[in-house]
Amino acid sequence: MTYRVYSGPKGAPDPSPIEKQKMLYKEFISLDEALWWANHLSRRDRVALSIEGDDGTRMDRRAIGAAIAVAPQARSA
Repeated sequence: MTYRVYSGPKGAPDPSPIEKQKMLYKEFISLDEALWWANHLSRRDRVALSIEGDDGTRMDRRAIGAAIAVAPQARSA
């Protein structure tokens, strides 16, 4: 199972499906790792725009932000 994290600069618009085909992404084997990366990005003036998983998981930036806000900060950068 893999999860792809699409990212961009803060303030970037939500990418369309066609734009995502051209975007670079970082891949993770678990949703927890993908969310950890999204949290890491937010501390580096970047933002996770979308997380998509092979299992059908689809998270937009609002869902990612909500998940990060309630997640315990167990790992550090």
